[in-house]
Amino acid sequence: MRIVDLIEKKKRSEPLSKSEIEFVVNGFVDGMVADYQMSAFLMAVCFNGMDDEEIWNLTQAMLNSGDRVDLSKVEGITVDKHSTGGVGDKVTFVAVPIAAACGVKVAKMSGRGLGFTGGTIDKLEAIPGYRTDLPLDEFVKIVNTVGLSNVAQMGNLCPADKKIYALRDVTGTVDSLPLIVSSIMSKKLATGADCIVFDVKTGSGSFCPKIEDAVKLAEKLIYIGKRAGKKVSAIITDMEQPLGYAIGNALEVNEAMDVLKGSGSKDVVEVCVAVASEMLFLAKKGTLDECKKLAGNALKTRAALEKFRAMTKAHGVDVSFLCKEGGLTLSSVKTQIRAPKSGYICRECADWLGKAASLLGAGRMKKGDNIDFGAGIKLHKKCGDFVKEGEVLVTLYSSEGAAAEEAVGAVKAALRIGKEPPKERSAILKIVR
Repeated sequence: MRIVDLIEKKKRSEPLSKSEIEFVVNGFVDGMVADYQMSAFLMAVCFNGMDDEEIWNLTQAMLNSGDRVDLSKVEGITVDKHSTGGVGDKVTFVAVPIAAACGVKVAKMSGRGLGFTGGTIDKLEAIPGYRTDLPLDEFVKIVNTVGLSNVAQMGNLCPADKKIYALRDVTGTVDSLPLIVSSIMSKKLATGADCIVFDVKTGSGSFCPKIEDAVKLAEKLIYIGKRAGKKVSAIITDMEQPLGYAIGNALEVNEAMDVLKGSGSKDVVEVCVAVASEMLFLAKKGTLDECKKLAGNALKTRAALEKFRAMTKAHGVDVSFLCKEGGLTLSSVKTQIRAPKSGYICRECADWLGKAASLLGAGRMKKGDNIDFGAGIKLHKKCGDFVKEGEVLVTLYSSEGAAAEEAVGAVKAALRIGKEPPKERSAILKIVR
């Protein structure tokens, strides 16, 4: 078997067998397949796609390239949630404590951010003292005693995915559906949860700007999950504008705390309750209506807040930060952008705002970049709100003035003010089961 023959085969849109896909993946991990050959293979997949059987076999090959997490010592059903990535996405910090407060076990492993979407682990590390790297036995102990734990990926999980993703990022093949599905599912299956809820974002600040593409992605994720014996569902959520008012690590933790304390943005609450309800439903905690009531009650009674407090304490945090006025400390350079005229906010383009947050230091432009945890953007208005000329629309936080100056142009490009309010758009667009 030769890699060049398999590249040619996929170039002709011919399906690859299980053994052929394993040859490509294992050869790349072992160094027998060169970067330039894998790049050609990935581009052929990007142009010509893969059928369901190929996606399944690719997922399995990537899954079997490394370790798997053994959650057999976790008592009860384990539930996970996964977001495809968005701007201002702080859903994990609210939905997961809600689910845990309602009696399910959440053993969650998350990643770091690259680009403007941000990473859950980066946001957790914005909390002083939070340990994201735990040994498996301590991770399992916290899940059993508290009900939830969120750590960085441990062990040698899916090394094939790490190598392939690094290549995709620099070869223009990130947006290939088969490659996205196999990347997500190999990691999710490796982390061992019984049930998985996918939060699939659609809009300008996501991998899937068109909702029909988001639905296709959701359907493929569910297909692979079911075939692997997991209970799975997907919620298609809006990412045309950022979720909530905060973009940036400490800013998003602060906003999540506001939601857990009973306030916060309406769209954040809507998405978090929907995701938590779906997690409970998959874990057989009741009918969907009953699960929605359970989730809403956990938020209303602050039981979810107490779960988050218990988790952070178990991870080494002095939980007094939850009571601190103003929350986590933000970067010192503050720049305000005011409305140039009166009218309705018609657009807050999520991708431009995400890029601006990265310029401020809240995200990475390349792997290995340091993050300024206190940097980011706070929106004072959302789409549909009326603003008066001169009113503050956005506040930018950074550690240096030059970064703020560069980001201002991106923020202004993201905003549009019109005479009429835009058509109202729900944060929950579709549920795929």
